Amino acid sequence: MGAGTEPDGSSRSDEEWERFLRESVAGVADAPKEPSARARDVAKRLAAEPGPAPDGWRAYTPARPKRRTGWYVAGLLASLALLAVAIAPGRIVDLFTGTDSAPSAAETRRPDQAPPAGPAQRPTMDRPFRGSPAASWADGAAGITVPKAGAVGWMSAAEVEQALARSRDFLVASNLDRGVLRGERPEKAIALVNPHQKDVQDLLGTAFRTPDEKNDPLLLFSRFQPSRTRLVGDVVKTRGRLTYREGERGALQVTADVTFVYPVARADTGGDDARDGEIVRTIVRRELVLSWDDPAKVSTEPGTFSVVSYKYDMTNGGCGALTGYFTPPFGTDHRADGAGTEVDPYDRSTPIGRGEPSKDGCRRATRS
Repeated sequence: MGAGTEPDGSSRSDEEWERFLRESVAGVADAPKEPSARARDVAKRLAAEPGPAPDGWRAYTPARPKRRTGWYVAGLLASLALLAVAIAPGRIVDLFTGTDSAPSAAETRRPDQAPPAGPAQRPTMDRPFRGSPAASWADGAAGITVPKAGAVGWMSAAEVEQALARSRDFLVASNLDRGVLRGERPEKAIALVNPHQKDVQDLLGTAFRTPDEKNDPLLLFSRFQPSRTRLVGDVVKTRGRLTYREGERGALQVTADVTFVYPVARADTGGDDARDGEIVRTIVRRELVLSWDDPAKVSTEPGTFSVVSYKYDMTNGGCGALTGYFTPPFGTDHRADGAGTEVDPYDRSTPIGRGEPSKDGCRRATRS
């Protein structure tokens, strides 16, 4: 019996060969028998003659062409991009202008220069730090760098570590606590201050009742009057660090240098729509020196520190009469803040040169 011939002498049909070829590609066909002489003759004739194949003959395609899926994917991505621009054009623009750059590395030493200027962009209710160096700063307590602890004076390394943590707790309780920012009394922060330190306790006892130039709560605490000012969003940007050394009588002396950026709007503008009103960024830089004294040598209480010194720089916080609150300038109020020494509030390359702002007039920010 010849190759490609059935037991009855007939050759395989063209349809059977076509099915076999399809199954061969799929890997399911049995090994083929050699095609019949008729099939070979037809194949040679088709190869030699131009024009379409005769009726009843189906030419075999070796493999199915790949679909052009790349074009479909590209089209889908383009559609999604257009939708994103329509929904949040500000965010898309920020991606190309560098506003949403990578987060700044933690500050472990005093920087050599001010942060570079970015594109001029107005803040919005959902992007209150837009166009500001603070956009890449850390949120809240995460922006306050705490160094590795080692034994100092009368304290072991573990005790220094705990004191550093409580020093940062004081900064958080006095400058980041939402209740304190809305004008509430900073009880948690006050509880960390040595109750036997008379001058500071006198300040704390007077400042919240009858604030004046000498007893102003803003010397240590950040506060806004809720009837006038509201915070925008849930984030305060921070940048700074703690350092420590041995102080007098073997005390642990901790120095804090931290900048806080508060985005605020008028209290009578509701919602989170940018059309509701302008945003002002009040920027406060604080330098505090705290002494964790040896109870055997200084009158103190466990878990408390004495305040050695305090300084602060403030811009966009008001230049009028002392009220015990920051009073950011809105609208025409900016004219009242238009005089005084110019300062870049984001420049942390030099120490603060003053304490109480009223003694040096109003500070005007070169950028906010």
